[in-house]
Amino acid sequence: MNNNNNNNQGRAKDIKGFTNAAFVTDGEYNTTSIIRRKSGNANNLQLEAQTVVDGTGNGNNNGGNAAGGGGAGGGNNTINSQLMDFDDILPLIGEFGRYQKLLFLCMIPFAFFVAFVYFSQIFLTLIPDQHWCTVPELSTLPLQERLALSIPRINGEYSNCLMYNVNYTELNEKGVRVADPSWPTIACRHGWSYNTSEIPYSTVATEGDWVCDKAAYPTYAQSIFFLGAICGGLLFGWVADKFGRIPSLIGCNLVGFAAGVTTAFVTNFWQFALMRFFVGFAFDNCFTMMYILVLEYVGPHYRTFVANMSIAIFFTLASCMLPWIAYYLGNWQLFALVTSAPLILAIFTPFLIPESARWLVSQGKVDKAVSILKRLEKMNGKHIPSETYQIFADNCIKLRQEDNKQDSYSVLDLFKTPRLRRTTLLLIAIWMSISLVFDGHVRNVGSLGLDIFFTFTVACFTEFPADTVLTLILDKFGRRWLACSSMVLSGVFSLLATIVPLGLYSASLAIVGRFFVNISYNIGLQYAAEILPTVVRAQGVAFIHIMGYVATIIAPFVVYLANISPMLPLIILGLLGIAGGLLSLLLPETLDHDLPQTLGDGEEFGRGQSIWDFPCLAKKIDEVDDMEQRPQYFVRSTQNGASLRASTRGELRSSILQRSIKSRYSSKL
Repeated sequence: MNNNNNNNQGRAKDIKGFTNAAFVTDGEYNTTSIIRRKSGNANNLQLEAQTVVDGTGNGNNNGGNAAGGGGAGGGNNTINSQLMDFDDILPLIGEFGRYQKLLFLCMIPFAFFVAFVYFSQIFLTLIPDQHWCTVPELSTLPLQERLALSIPRINGEYSNCLMYNVNYTELNEKGVRVADPSWPTIACRHGWSYNTSEIPYSTVATEGDWVCDKAAYPTYAQSIFFLGAICGGLLFGWVADKFGRIPSLIGCNLVGFAAGVTTAFVTNFWQFALMRFFVGFAFDNCFTMMYILVLEYVGPHYRTFVANMSIAIFFTLASCMLPWIAYYLGNWQLFALVTSAPLILAIFTPFLIPESARWLVSQGKVDKAVSILKRLEKMNGKHIPSETYQIFADNCIKLRQEDNKQDSYSVLDLFKTPRLRRTTLLLIAIWMSISLVFDGHVRNVGSLGLDIFFTFTVACFTEFPADTVLTLILDKFGRRWLACSSMVLSGVFSLLATIVPLGLYSASLAIVGRFFVNISYNIGLQYAAEILPTVVRAQGVAFIHIMGYVATIIAPFVVYLANISPMLPLIILGLLGIAGGLLSLLLPETLDHDLPQTLGDGEEFGRGQSIWDFPCLAKKIDEVDDMEQRPQYFVRSTQNGASLRASTRGELRSSILQRSIKSRYSSKL
């Protein structure tokens, strides 16, 4: 036994020069060494080498250009086959060539779709702060005279929901123009009048008089929208795994198109709420599917750029344009049509965008995947030998056959061991707080005391610097402390906004809070995908993001508290931001750490880390030397991105994969 262990240790040192080596001991005698290539180097590609050593010390080396001898027993190495996966062949084809750049540009319409779907209800249900009971008998009088005679004052302001219960015809004939505060009052009888200088067009809410005892109707509709998002996520998640990314992308956009267009013709609240439920089916899916497709064709070193800058540029542009589209059209029905009709363009997707090659491989459709890769190769001006494609196809088929023999896992496995259970519960709590704070800031712009069209535009523009800054610093400073600091700063600025005068000062501080929660939102999307083990990563992240949707159902009710006090929403958002930020310090850091593959890896991941570890201050250690010193035997590296072995197995085991990358920004899957 001791001799075998010594032999294994000797063989471990023979592989110096390779990266991300993982050792798995099979029983007492057999040792398998899997050596990952350095991703992103098309000129000096090192293919994955696999060394299998039996109990006698003899070694068989499978792979390309494997350096180093056999085991300590002096066995001979023979090359049997090359192990090539998607991330091995992609650098040969081009990790961000002309083809991927065109795909990046194809994200533009879908980024517009998700902005329109997400934000349009804000401008469909706007209600001016200044609205009063309509008194038909006084319709010929100027506004100020009508108010002075018919509307009681509460705390110096004209009431929104009460009028004096007197004979206005008689008062008008007598020439009375000022009310007696002692007159009896009553709730509005004949509807409401609205100050159109604040909101220069009628909305579905003002036409339906969703004020006073109906003031919560827009809040209910928004929560129903997020219920639809949960149902749509599950439905089109299943469609994406069963029939492919393209059918799911087309399907969710068509549902959003149909429900959005129908919204323009609703006549009551329940019809509007039903349409918002079905529009919710398209929320996130209408962009996420395209987001996944592009990320799956981009090399690991470009994923952070593509993931973040697609949002920073395209989504931000659409969000900033949206209020001015509503302002210019001046009609809520036309606005509903203009923001929903473009979703029909998704039917042209199959003519412009290929199906996910990774998904095709996971379904055993390797020939179709190879044909797409050849098209990509031609567009990028590369030349790949046919033998390379054959090696790739053979290994994909073998991988799928091996995976079918593996045990199945579920979300429940995340709660069976103490450390992994603790990590999962922390991720859920943190993501729910981030989701609630983010959506709360989005919807609270109308309570900041400034013009909502201008304030909304400025607040949405914070997405651009937030995503740009994060692209530059995330892989330098790590996830944990950036997540903590951004959330805490968001909370601090939200609280500061409550102690300054309402208007410019409070709005400015709240917008700074929105900037920081944008950063934490982007980090949170990626964090869970890096911490959870590969065997349950897809399902685990899907579950966490669904819990985030549950939090967003609550967010409209938090914003509704502004009807009691404009400060209440910001106080709640501030406290939640600080709490969520401090909780993130309890998570392990993932930067420069190999990611967990198995449940056992997940249980051990982060053990020994200190809360005061800062990646940017850590001493750089040679990868192989570090590997020999650490007990973690993980294959997959944060810096090198996902291998087909990890991502395909995640696809095969998960029935809701794309929800796992709900990550608008997840750059490491």
